Amino acid sequence: MPEPRGPLSGAVIDVLRGDSRCVRFDPAGADPYGDDLQLALHLCYELHYHGFESVDPGWEWNPALLRFRAQLEERFLAALRRDVAGGDDLDAELEQLITEPVEATGVGQFLCDEGRWWQVREYFAQRSIYHHKEADPYAWVIPRLRGQAKAALVAVEFDEFGAGRGERVHARLFADLLDGAGLNSGYLHYLTVTPAPMVALVNMMSLFGLHREFRGALVGHFATVEITSPPAARRMVETLRRLAAAPECVRFYTEHIEADAVHEQVMRRDVIGDLLTQEPGLLGSVVFGIQATNLLEEHLERHLLDHSWYAGRSSLRAPRAPENPEALENPEALCDSAPVGAD
Repeated sequence: MPEPRGPLSGAVIDVLRGDSRCVRFDPAGADPYGDDLQLALHLCYELHYHGFESVDPGWEWNPALLRFRAQLEERFLAALRRDVAGGDDLDAELEQLITEPVEATGVGQFLCDEGRWWQVREYFAQRSIYHHKEADPYAWVIPRLRGQAKAALVAVEFDEFGAGRGERVHARLFADLLDGAGLNSGYLHYLTVTPAPMVALVNMMSLFGLHREFRGALVGHFATVEITSPPAARRMVETLRRLAAAPECVRFYTEHIEADAVHEQVMRRDVIGDLLTQEPGLLGSVVFGIQATNLLEEHLERHLLDHSWYAGRSSLRAPRAPENPEALENPEALCDSAPVGAD
């Protein structure tokens, strides 16, 4: 159980620890993208995943906690709807996703061009809270689809879950990457130091997955991930080879170059195409899922680059984030074993 980041997350932690019988705080004035609300929401959602060893599993469907979670979700959703363009021009959204700019920018390009090993390891640590759950939220949409859309999405999920081989499950491959980078591969180990922008991305997946009304948005999000993954993975392979990273680190991204290039076509044609043939009313929801994903990725990019790395600062949260990010070259700074790779 992480430390609270404010009254909302503190209230949820108190309830789950048994120190309180109800959540007493109103999220109406909270920052919808802030650390406190996002951690509170993440804790509520985690009850639907692995949960917490010290928490009674019965809390997963506790009516009072679900009512509070709904209040958090309403504030988060209102902000997402306010901050995206909306509309129903799916072709324009998909075209933007598949079109790479002449001069690439963003986190992946920064790491490829000039990233240091400590920055790559910070990136791994933050992304771990997503990759520990990789493909899990999408499984919730399977019973909400029909026909070709269902069959095609299950085919993509089959690959994500290792095509029947436990050692090839993508979440397992990322755990291997963490081990190869000298980081702790324990489930959600780095949640404590992961800031709100990354937590919000994971929360968005859980929100869309847990609510049938957002099945279109979840498909839009999933398609965005699969379409943008191959070029991003290629840049990470270049980065890791430049830094002489362990083979386990490189393997994770080479796997995504190969698999997601196929998944892109399946998601566009067989999942989105068939879903909207069956339910054309979901067009706006699919677009919303794409736009919300891009918005939160932009928030993460600004945090990593503008607020942190361009200024030579760590992107991780205190108290475990060192004041001097170069200390991440020291095995005591972020993990228990020495890092692999060159600066």
